Amino acid sequence: MKHSNISIFIAHVGCPNMCSFCNQHTISGAEKVPSAEEVRQICEKAFNEIRCPENTEIAFFGGSFTAIPRDYMIRLLETAYEFVGNGKFKGIRISTRPDCIDNEVLELLKKYGVTSIELGAQSMNDDVLKANDRGHTSADVFNACRLIREYGFELGLQMMVGLYKSTEENEFETIDDIVEICPDTVRIYPVVILKGTKLAELLESGEYKPFEPETVFDICSIALMRFEYEGIKVIKCGLHASEFVERDMVGGFYHPAFREVCESLIYRWRTEEFIAYHEPENNMYRIAVNPSCISKAVGQKKSNIEYFRSTGMGIEVKFIGDSSIPVYEVGEVK
Repeated sequence: MKHSNISIFIAHVGCPNMCSFCNQHTISGAEKVPSAEEVRQICEKAFNEIRCPENTEIAFFGGSFTAIPRDYMIRLLETAYEFVGNGKFKGIRISTRPDCIDNEVLELLKKYGVTSIELGAQSMNDDVLKANDRGHTSADVFNACRLIREYGFELGLQMMVGLYKSTEENEFETIDDIVEICPDTVRIYPVVILKGTKLAELLESGEYKPFEPETVFDICSIALMRFEYEGIKVIKCGLHASEFVERDMVGGFYHPAFREVCESLIYRWRTEEFIAYHEPENNMYRIAVNPSCISKAVGQKKSNIEYFRSTGMGIEVKFIGDSSIPVYEVGEVK
């Protein structure tokens, strides 16, 4: 059954520094941090509306949860914990910084029903982390992941593609390191440059020259495909749709259907491989894909169908559902 989150944004409170890309008020749409009573109201409302609360986590996102003032963090956890277990919600999910994890914090999170911890790794290259004012190192990520695993939490990592000073090689090194860590979940975020951030200033000055859009889609598609093949669930690919992001974005790689575009690209590559080793029947390639992926193979607005039709050879492709074919793979129609 599908997992879901009740997202509660804590905005920028708790972060010890301002990262180059960060404008949490824009990302979350939040103007103030929630009180414990507001968290209670959110949880009560969600519990009355959600059909399967046992598959739902209360998720504190937006800031560095374990770096916020301790008494405030405990109040939030105590309130959320009232709604965990005994036929209520599955648990509590938090996101935080890799350098804000230690044994004492993890003991506290365990006490109050936290089940999942996501770390904003963003990059595993120390030069890129430093250039973007992250304030932590790749070693901090490895160490925090080890501790989180030892305490039995579900581990999530977040990576950000296209940061200032990053190269394509850096991105693929980050993908390799995440595969080595093997978290339970990953979020892939292409950089979105927002007003009022250091990246916006660097972009305006010409110091920051972002990747070309095609490069970002290629990297994110490869990351998505690689993680899924390694058994790492990609729970987000692309920044969530938001009127605030669209209003304050000055550059970067936002698309309201970013993941769908990446998945279409994966199936385009797979189809090209198939065509290279097979012959058409009456100029038609009939290709088997997982039934859940037919729309992904066809592409947004039939983009892949049109792509192969317009190659100059007039290639026609048709995708047929076959439940024996894994996601992101193609095969012969039986």
